[in-house]
Amino acid sequence: VCPRQVPGPEKVSSLGKDWHKFCLKCERCSKTLTPGGHAEHDGQPYCHKPCYGILFGPKGVNTGAVGSYIYDRDPEGKAQP
Repeated sequence: VCPRQVPGPEKVSSLGKDWHKFCLKCERCSKTLTPGGHAEHDGQPYCHKPCYGILFGPKGVNTGAVGSYIYDRDPEGKAQP
C-alpha cells in the first residue's frame, strides 16, 4: 500500500485499500496488477500465474515451470509416483 495519499485519477482500490496504479504489484515478481485480476495471501497481492500457484498452490501440480512436479521420496531415496 502506498504510504502517501493517492490522488483520484491515479487511485485504484484493491484488497480494501487504495493504491497508485503503478504500486499495485505482485509481491513476488513485481508485475503490475489490476484490481480484481490478482490473487491475495495475507493481505498482499500476487499474480495468479505463476507466483500464487508456485508459492501457495498444491504441491505436485504442474504450474508451468520446468521441474514443477514435486514428488515425495521414500527413505531409500526412490521417487514415489
